[in-house]
Amino acid sequence: MSYSLTDRTLALAGIYQATFLVQEIANTGQASEADMSTCIHSIFQVDVDKAEDAFGGVEKLRTGLRVLLEQLGGGAGDTPGKNLYLTKYVAGVMVLEKRLKQDATMLSRVADGIDTARAQVEHFSLLHDNVIASLAETYAQTLSTIKPRILVQGEHLHLSNPNNANRIRALLLAAIRAAVLWRQCGGTRWQLLFQRRAIISEAQRLLA
Repeated sequence: MSYSLTDRTLALAGIYQATFLVQEIANTGQASEADMSTCIHSIFQVDVDKAEDAFGGVEKLRTGLRVLLEQLGGGAGDTPGKNLYLTKYVAGVMVLEKRLKQDATMLSRVADGIDTARAQVEHFSLLHDNVIASLAETYAQTLSTIKPRILVQGEHLHLSNPNNANRIRALLLAAIRAAVLWRQCGGTRWQLLFQRRAIISEAQRLLA
């Protein structure tokens, strides 16, 4: 597995893309199918040499890279932390990933659930309701039981819709997958503090 700044930046963009879509669904009931496909696709990519391979290429993470820049302060206005809910989701995802890594039994259950959904993809499309529901169930039965839970804020109308709830859970699973990748690439919380400018510069380069 590659440990370059590019890999870490793309893995972080994967977390931001998935959590951004969670927020979009929670607030509007809508989300880009292309961006969601990228996130769901990454869940099934286990052994990759480079971070971009998990997502199908750098171009598939343009939304995540833009959101990363907005959140870290590399976008318009250069003001970090513009979306506090998104910041909380990303932090929550990283905490869950760390705790998942320490629980071999739950890690095995997550892997089994992903294998079940992978088999369904062979019969349905990647974003088919059955596939998304299967991934959502895996999240609900495993990661959702770890405290502190990620509490998604949004419009009740959208959050109470079963299909939206499934999409949100599946995307949170995708965010966890990206967090695993971030750690495998050598990413740490300290790097978010002390290498923020380097990550911002790399994200800007990747978007250029």
